[in-house]
Amino acid sequence: MSNKPLTYKEAGVNIDAGNELVERIKPLVEQTRRPEVLAGLGGFGGMFALPPGRYREPVLVSGTDGVGTKLMLAQQLNRHSTIGIDLVAMCVNDVLVQGAEPLFFLDYFACGKLDNDVATDVIAGIAEGCVQAGAALIGGETAEMPDMYADGEYDLAGFTVGAVERDQLIDGSTIGMEDVILGIASSGPHSNGYSLIRRVLERAPNDEIDGTPATERLLTPTRIYVRPVLALIQSLRVKGLAHITGGGITENVPRILKPGLDAEIDTSSWSQGPVFDWLAKTGNIETAEMRRTFNCGVGMVAIVEKNDAARAIQCLHDQGERAWQIGRIVAGDPDAAGKVQYV
Repeated sequence: MSNKPLTYKEAGVNIDAGNELVERIKPLVEQTRRPEVLAGLGGFGGMFALPPGRYREPVLVSGTDGVGTKLMLAQQLNRHSTIGIDLVAMCVNDVLVQGAEPLFFLDYFACGKLDNDVATDVIAGIAEGCVQAGAALIGGETAEMPDMYADGEYDLAGFTVGAVERDQLIDGSTIGMEDVILGIASSGPHSNGYSLIRRVLERAPNDEIDGTPATERLLTPTRIYVRPVLALIQSLRVKGLAHITGGGITENVPRILKPGLDAEIDTSSWSQGPVFDWLAKTGNIETAEMRRTFNCGVGMVAIVEKNDAARAIQCLHDQGERAWQIGRIVAGDPDAAGKVQYV
């Protein structure tokens, strides 16, 4: 047995590289700074002070998520600059549906061997997502774990906290008969269904969708709905919101419905778009499977009173979003959880 002194670097962890990464990303983090942030990178915990007088009875809403196997596609194509936007989007869109403004975000980046160029690209995307969401990137963790991940692999997780006044929480409890269901357009599959998407790509790896390589279209980052939906909430009464993630409209809209209420969805009221058409055709995926796997062109659902529908759609259009009236609330089984009825 050798008595040669061992070092952490020889074991596969480069502390100096980690320190260099922190210095690289400081300017990126600074772009996301909000006045409530009390300290920069380097502390043991990020600090964020709720401003006095802004909230009467604040409720903190937290969310955590990853981006699933979309990461594998990004790594396969060596395209790392937008996957961080996906990470932020999946977290902030979740807290948004309860009416909360995302305040700050933290990330977790894990790899086998730290590549600072790749990590910087990823964190630049996270910073861009935070800018889009108006959230401060106040900290995170970079974990170099040799033997845990293969060369070139990394994993991501994110965590966000938002705030909303208690009397302005959106929980679906006021949704009633004949309320209108609005769909807000997605930018593609977002970050859901990629285990199936990768199987479809295996059948047609060189396909194009409307003149663009399918692989590029499938890396389009998740839409961040924070600014337009907060503007909508401020302009009229929003009774319910649903982030359309894994499970599609089929599984996510019922999460905000009381027993006795169903969502009637008119599938002719919007076009799911060429990416989903390509997935369905190339993968020979049945309609029901498409609807419960992908968002099929609708990334966020809002429920408002019938008399507010036109104004709500106009508000979303003014914020640069594409939105449609895609359905209404109808009577369901009073003894069963609400469900989606497609017509």
